[in-house]
Amino acid sequence: MSARFILAHDVGTTGNKASLFDEQGNVLASAFQGYATAYPHPGWVEQNPEDWWQAVCLSTRSLLESSGIHPREVACVAFSGQMMGCVAVDRLARPLRSAIIWADTRAAEEERWMIARAGMQETYRITGHRASASYSAAKILWLRRRQPELFAQVHKFLHAKDFIAARLTGRFTTDHSDASGMNLFDLQARDWSPVLLEAFQLDPRLLPDLHNSTDVIGEVQPQAAEETGLLPGTPVVIGGGDGSCAATGAGVVREGSAYLYIGSSSWIGIATRQPIFDPQLRTFTWAHLVPGLYSPTGTMQAAGGSYQWLRDTICASEKQAAEAHGLSPYELMNELAEQSPPGANCLLFFPYLLGERSPRWNPDARGAYFGLAMSHTRADLVRAALEGISLNLRVILEAFREQGAEIPAMRVIGGGAKGRIWRQILADIFGIPIQRPTLLAEATSLGAALAGGIGAGVYPGWEMIERLTPVVEQQLPDASLRPLYDRLYRLFNQAYEAFVPLYHAMAHEEE
Repeated sequence: MSARFILAHDVGTTGNKASLFDEQGNVLASAFQGYATAYPHPGWVEQNPEDWWQAVCLSTRSLLESSGIHPREVACVAFSGQMMGCVAVDRLARPLRSAIIWADTRAAEEERWMIARAGMQETYRITGHRASASYSAAKILWLRRRQPELFAQVHKFLHAKDFIAARLTGRFTTDHSDASGMNLFDLQARDWSPVLLEAFQLDPRLLPDLHNSTDVIGEVQPQAAEETGLLPGTPVVIGGGDGSCAATGAGVVREGSAYLYIGSSSWIGIATRQPIFDPQLRTFTWAHLVPGLYSPTGTMQAAGGSYQWLRDTICASEKQAAEAHGLSPYELMNELAEQSPPGANCLLFFPYLLGERSPRWNPDARGAYFGLAMSHTRADLVRAALEGISLNLRVILEAFREQGAEIPAMRVIGGGAKGRIWRQILADIFGIPIQRPTLLAEATSLGAALAGGIGAGVYPGWEMIERLTPVVEQQLPDASLRPLYDRLYRLFNQAYEAFVPLYHAMAHEEE
């Protein structure tokens, strides 16, 4: 019985999803095991790494049992995982405290210290990211300052997937994509930055060994095999961070290809041969799973989240009607939006319900409708929301274009990809074709499985993903609408700039 199945784990924020893929890249079965998140203080967000491990063990056993796949048929285990965290472990890969995950922002003082020591521009030039409390380095420095006795016991600082890999193999490793979310990784040298390590007074021995995402970093050890149900000796491929795995799983594995993910939050990611270092620090760059490629990215806070807010407030009647007829309320909202003309009768929506990240980087920004008149209808409100989110995403796209990126078309995945009218609005506002690919599994799991399959010799190469994610529908831009949307885009940006001082004044009132 040959080993021909890939076991991919996506160690996410809400739980772990285990998926089995066959030799053709088809997903055979999946199992999910959730875990809790703790918020012990304002701005603190933690999880117990042992919960991750138990979720991996339980989901693995459940998946093998439900699928009928014998453990000896598993060619390798591979990973995707939440990025930008901080897991402090001892020499036996035991966690010394709860993990400080990506959403945690407690290390504001450390962020300021990092900027004072290394400079914002220099940190960005080396890592492709702003110095920020969101990344691993600031969290490590927080532990050093606030919990020095615990810090003295640390053998390695890991990310979520790297912790699981260490428990399986006894090896302390990470891949380039996950390393690029630490504020310590030199993107172009593909190594830990001696400049930043010296500036932050960090010992490089505290960091894991670096690998390509397809590297087999070890084998499942006997104790781990007993807990997971896997065979001892099963190869373990390190995989990548969830953002880079999503880019790969969306089929973005060639220079110039791009994708847009629309969930509660949203981001645009592209594939390039060099990092994009924006002089205004508007966007950021991950290391791609594919060697030699990078994944410049810009992300907004509330894309689908804004549409969900609209569903629960202004479109409560559509929500009730949808529940009564077994439909998605978004289908009815999309039908309503189609009753409003392009431009929503000159109504603009600003989707800053949770502040904003790239490229605005303004936590004080707030949502608004601008231009409301007595003549506006609910259809206008819904269409303006879709257009406002899309105009805000164009701000990210234009930041890439200004740096010379050529993006001939864009794939769209996530819940927001289902609405045809939204895809058409995106095509008209972006001025490029919007493509909906077939995804046989979640993009992150698919990216992890591809890395594992290549590493284990089951899959031929990265180009295989293009066969697995064919474009099944495409919306072309309506050239006649370009002048209208160009005018609205300029007005959208002018209005945002006018609101900025008011955002800050309102934030002061909220304190």
